[in-house]
Amino acid sequence: NTAGGEQLYECPMCSLTCTNVQILQEHVDLHLEEQSFPEGTLVDAIFIVFENLELAQQLQIEEDKQQRSEEERREKEEFKKLQRQYGLDNCGGYKQQLVKNMEREVDRGRMQPFEYHKRKADMMESLAFGVDDGKTKTSGVIEALCKYYQNENKDVRRVWLSASVDHFHSSLGDKGWGCGYRNFQMLLSSLLQNSSYDDCLRGIVLTPSIPKIQSMIEDAWKEGFDPRGASHFNNRLHGTKAWIGACEIYSLLTSLRIKCQIVDFHKPTGPMGTHPRLLEWILRYYSADNEGSAKVVCTSRPPIYLQHQGHSRTVVGIEERKNRTLCLLLFDPGCSSQEMQKLLKQSGDGTSLKLLRRLVGSLKEKQYQIVAVDGVLTLEEKAARCRASQVFTSEKIP
Repeated sequence: NTAGGEQLYECPMCSLTCTNVQILQEHVDLHLEEQSFPEGTLVDAIFIVFENLELAQQLQIEEDKQQRSEEERREKEEFKKLQRQYGLDNCGGYKQQLVKNMEREVDRGRMQPFEYHKRKADMMESLAFGVDDGKTKTSGVIEALCKYYQNENKDVRRVWLSASVDHFHSSLGDKGWGCGYRNFQMLLSSLLQNSSYDDCLRGIVLTPSIPKIQSMIEDAWKEGFDPRGASHFNNRLHGTKAWIGACEIYSLLTSLRIKCQIVDFHKPTGPMGTHPRLLEWILRYYSADNEGSAKVVCTSRPPIYLQHQGHSRTVVGIEERKNRTLCLLLFDPGCSSQEMQKLLKQSGDGTSLKLLRRLVGSLKEKQYQIVAVDGVLTLEEKAARCRASQVFTSEKIP
């Protein structure tokens, strides 16, 4: 073997080393053709050559077998790792995680047994009705922001805010994997307050729970939306901790006849890996129907679902600073209710706004995707979009 672990094969006639059996065989054949041997030595030489060749071939077969076995083991490990990472390892879903984490809280003395039983009963009730229990919800933030910006004179030249939207954060039941579902709840909370979407959302009165949203996405797949995406999840989300992204949000909204689009900012468009065109697109989205000189523009536009590798957030507005830079306002499902409550009691200096503000320099993921809502679909348009989703495409910028 070489230092790198590569198998070498030595010619029995001249001691030349070859890297594989085939080269050695061809080399030995040349010896046999070109050399004349003293009487009686040719047979011995041929015997030695083929004995060595046989041994070399055996070693090669063993090495190949070992290599294949090692590759298979590595592939299985990698596959299991991915399954765990994306919640597809059959270890249960929201309900199982919530119960397990509450039991852990009791064991650590951070939750009283009576509280555990009460919360478990509440959970069973909310899951039975398919409705979120509202324990991670904060309402009224957009309205508080509107008031704050009316009096803010320091940095902001103009600001555009989305229509009213509730914030939802991850709980013990979905911590580590539930951001996509929580952002859908935020988007839906805004649409439920907008009469333009009453017809599409006729069957939905209250914000659905995460298991209910999983079932709704499965229903969209059954209708024929995004078969490739569905097969990635084996057509099943309910009872898993599977992460969802922009494609699942698009399929679900479209199945409800809500008109939306995916825009893929697939590579940076500014210096140092930044995405200025993402912010420019969002500014156009909010300002398109809101021309005028008002400093604070409370639009009727729904919030935007924003996805990047490993996390998603909800865009609820955008600031234009006095120095002409843009700053996104984001609701993050990783931000607790206690933190969000601070925004309702806004101090004059706006320090709690740090929770929401993201300048272009802090958005440096390789790729971002957004799902933006823009009206209602007819039944024919919905059917056409379902057919088009057989091969998913999105608008790419740049």
